[in-house]
Amino acid sequence: MAKPDTFTLADLPIGRSATVTKLSCERRIACRLMEMGLLPGTRVEMVRVAPLGDPIEVRLRGYSLSLRRQEAANLELAPAASTVAVSPATEALAQP
Repeated sequence: MAKPDTFTLADLPIGRSATVTKLSCERRIACRLMEMGLLPGTRVEMVRVAPLGDPIEVRLRGYSLSLRRQEAANLELAPAASTVAVSPATEALAQP
């Protein structure tokens, strides 16, 4: 069950973004979702929902992914932070 400050991917409104915090499904399905890029810390955006509500389309890591609503309900999300944390190594690379 999702914590008070979290929600599931199935609940994310169209056009909104959030960050994956946990995959709460059986191992076989969790592994497959992680292979498709849905790892904790990944930012996802809800793009659209099919007319009958299933499947849903999300955008992550530069590509679009369609999921069943049942699978999306097993992905816990937290609101996306307005700022992106930058590691010191990445910051050093950006210096001229």
